[in-house]
Amino acid sequence: MASFSLAALTVLELAPPAMIEVAASCGYDKVGLRLLPATSGGTAYRLMDDAALLRETLQRLQSTGVSVADLEVVAFRPDTDVASFSPFFEAGARLGASHILVAAYDPDLVRFSDRYRQFCEAAAGYGLTSDLEFMPWTSVPDLATAMRIVRDVDHPAAGILVDALHFDRSQSSLVDLKTVPPGRLHYWQLCDGPAVRPVTTEQLIHAAREERMFPGEGGIDLVSLTEAMPDGLTISIEVPTAELAKTVYAETRARRALAAGKSVVARARAGS
Repeated sequence: MASFSLAALTVLELAPPAMIEVAASCGYDKVGLRLLPATSGGTAYRLMDDAALLRETLQRLQSTGVSVADLEVVAFRPDTDVASFSPFFEAGARLGASHILVAAYDPDLVRFSDRYRQFCEAAAGYGLTSDLEFMPWTSVPDLATAMRIVRDVDHPAAGILVDALHFDRSQSSLVDLKTVPPGRLHYWQLCDGPAVRPVTTEQLIHAAREERMFPGEGGIDLVSLTEAMPDGLTISIEVPTAELAKTVYAETRARRALAAGKSVVARARAGS
């Protein structure tokens, strides 16, 4: 049976302790925590630098029974120093996290691959996988590129993170997805979006970071994607809805997102 995780981006206005309480109230099994920002100045909760907040987060995990699926976002840029992530790894180990979301913003893929291999080695020492998320506007824009890099890096902790929106927007192939070794897929992200794809990079980024659709309410073939994913993976429900968040509480949105995600999974199972 799949477990469901509340992604940080779905309720990014909530600090980790409050997020964990919402996840527990809604019926999620896990959460994903954003310890590092996706962009300069972006929202993040740096638990590795805030002992009081880390302590409170650990207390909420213990009291609710919710666990941590993944940590975000390690965005590799040309000047990224792998050695600087030791406090991040240590916090992840204390939180009992399983995975780290990795994104590539280094145009030199040879250099990125070398550093990504080093990162995998370091993260593995803390029991963490390093999952490369392909996104159309990054240096790893599609599944095929991610598959090649992870294959070449050839480290047990290296994985590919499939996000339903990015999978569709990059026009990646279900045929390719079915060839990914199951051990390279550790968890995946579920959301929806309009059938018509954005035409500019700016539109792609805005939709991905601020305005997704609840699973089953858009035009992406989520049932086929779900059928292609291995059974038993954690499913991270990632549905940022910035406009809706102006008038609808985080818990209401999180509850709606989980119900929609479970409905898609149930449809996929019924058809398989």
